[in-house]
Amino acid sequence: MDDEIRLYARMKPEGRVSKLAKIFTGPKAPVIQCILIDYSVGGACVQLEKYVQLPERFELLYGTTRKRCRMVWMRGLRVGVVF
Repeated sequence: MDDEIRLYARMKPEGRVSKLAKIFTGPKAPVIQCILIDYSVGGACVQLEKYVQLPERFELLYGTTRKRCRMVWMRGLRVGVVF
């Protein structure tokens, strides 16, 4: 029952895009492993392996793409970000 109109179509990772992703929160902070659920030109949804406190802004690496992002929602282990 999702009546929300999206600006960009979401795509699930397939083919050459890895489902594995990494979150970088700072130069000396440990890398956080996660799974890329879906992505679009404007953002992505990732699932954490375990609960961690994330800052509002961080970098997300999936495949060979590294994006600066801002967290817009978190439900359980799933996190929505905008680029």
